[in-house]
Amino acid sequence: MAERAAQEELVRLQGERVRGLKQQKASAEQIEEEVAKLLKLKAQLGPDEGKQKFVLKTPKDFDIAGQFDPMIPDAECLKIMCEILSSLQIGDFLVKVNDRRILDGMFAICGVPDSKFRTICSSVDKLDKVSWEEVKNEMVGEKGLAPEVADRIGDYVQQHGGVSLVEQLLQDPELSQNKQALEGLGDLKLLFEYLTLFGIADKISFDLSLARGLDYYTGVIYEAVLLQTPVRAGEEPLGVGSVAAGGRYDGLVGMFDPKGRKVPCVGLSIGVERIFSIVEQRLEALEEKVRTTETQVLVASAQKKLLEERLRLVSELWDAGIKAELLYKKNPKLLNQLQYCEEAGIPLVAIIGEQELKDGVIKLRSVASRDEVDVRREDLVEEIKRRTSQPFCIC
Repeated sequence: MAERAAQEELVRLQGERVRGLKQQKASAEQIEEEVAKLLKLKAQLGPDEGKQKFVLKTPKDFDIAGQFDPMIPDAECLKIMCEILSSLQIGDFLVKVNDRRILDGMFAICGVPDSKFRTICSSVDKLDKVSWEEVKNEMVGEKGLAPEVADRIGDYVQQHGGVSLVEQLLQDPELSQNKQALEGLGDLKLLFEYLTLFGIADKISFDLSLARGLDYYTGVIYEAVLLQTPVRAGEEPLGVGSVAAGGRYDGLVGMFDPKGRKVPCVGLSIGVERIFSIVEQRLEALEEKVRTTETQVLVASAQKKLLEERLRLVSELWDAGIKAELLYKKNPKLLNQLQYCEEAGIPLVAIIGEQELKDGVIKLRSVASRDEVDVRREDLVEEIKRRTSQPFCIC
């Protein structure tokens, strides 16, 4: 009992360390390393016999014996990733794919000792940030790899392409003789066939430098990056990088099963914080404000004691499908209402005043240009829809 309590305390402390690193915005490599340690500690802890047992199950049509197609789930995940990134309209992107079995097979034929596979894998994963010479110096100078072994690795990891590269490597006299690499290449060839059927093959690149540092990946791995393009002619490109990632981890879930059953898994994650950062950078470069609301129009009043009229008008706009709101104060100052629109990025203001009520009109103001026009109340919905018919874009 005491031994389990001690192990639970180690898990708790390691969890706090991971959360602390995330809050400090530590490097992804450092966070991934600590997450891997946490997962190992949890696996060592095992199930609590005093609690209800958790039974791992696979879908009924998911035959582990080998009758299911191994690459359909991976292709579907990549399709979902492409759809998400396209819908965000944050710019052109490329999804890099590789396979951990190909990496391990490549390291083996190049002469990397088994004990150095993961640390060399970590060095290779830096190739999207630093030059090959810097990576090689780290392998040789810091990690004790023989220079000739590093050179052989360099011949492979600097290659990238599509299915033609997969076919080329299937004919490689050394790599094709390694069982792990051959399995990985075979699955990648099948994956590219499905990606072509899904219409996204042009967004995918087979990149032998992609390593993904986490130990639990067992097969296909992928990472999406934004392509660096200037916002305006002559401007420096914005800092961009990985915005989504994932892969196959067939052995991870089984770590938490007392019987160690293999449960095939594949998944992806989207880098929400990185995407928000990129959107903010681009809007700043374009000198545009970030909209904090989808509201199309604010219903405002020019004088006091017009709360009921504001409520009546905002209700009419809601019924017509217009995204409208009003300030909750009974008698807000007009200037404060206009400032609120500017801060929140609301494009239009529908202003009610005593004179407007007498004339049967609403004063419609453009927040950006500050132009105002009187619109007959019965025509207001149509005018607002006309002005807001173009969708707002964050790109």
